[in-house]
Amino acid sequence: MKNYLVIGGSSGIGEAIVQKLSSDANNHVAATYFSHSMESESENVRFFHFKAEEDDLGFHDLPDEIHGFVYCPGAIELKPFRRLTEEAILDDFKLQVLGAVKTIQSILPNLKAAENAAIVLFSSVAVQHGFNFHAQVAMSKGAIEGLTRSLAAEFAPKIRVNCIAPSLTDTPLAGRLLNSEEKKKANAERHPLKRIGEPEDIAELATFLLSDQSKWMTGQVIQLDGGMSTVKM
Repeated sequence: MKNYLVIGGSSGIGEAIVQKLSSDANNHVAATYFSHSMESESENVRFFHFKAEEDDLGFHDLPDEIHGFVYCPGAIELKPFRRLTEEAILDDFKLQVLGAVKTIQSILPNLKAAENAAIVLFSSVAVQHGFNFHAQVAMSKGAIEGLTRSLAAEFAPKIRVNCIAPSLTDTPLAGRLLNSEEKKKANAERHPLKRIGEPEDIAELATFLLSDQSKWMTGQVIQLDGGMSTVKM
């Protein structure tokens, strides 16, 4: 039996990860929602409320051992640099970086108690591959990449830490960018593989990174982006 905690497990990539993990009846998954209360039809999944900015993160009655942790919350705020505000930048940082830091600090004893525990964080293709109007996104996600490598060094050999850097994925978070067939087609054409990522694509890699199959992998930022970051057509 293994225990997993997925922050942001009620929609998009997080939901796909919860579904894949819980498909194994031997796994127990604690997952969080932000704005809409969730109930799971699976006996091995439990949802609870989470807000990154609160002092009490809501982590009550977690198992003593947590074998895998995933932090999924994110934001896509695309603005010209001249329109960036301190408040918006800090809100992004609090959600995507400080939320991850506070959560990992809170559950670190549970991760250390497990055998070969794993952490999976999320960056963006926009960190290593510059795009117009992505400065706010890239700043927060760039911090996540630095955090990944630093924690991988500090937590080795007990806890592995890896990061996934996707390109645009068809989730509610990206809804404004993919709210028509024309937008979906245009965005698909920007990728060498000529399609938009699906939550299940990301969940496959995330569950691999949580599993013992990746037990010799840590400190990696993996570009899962339809070839955008490396392939030129």
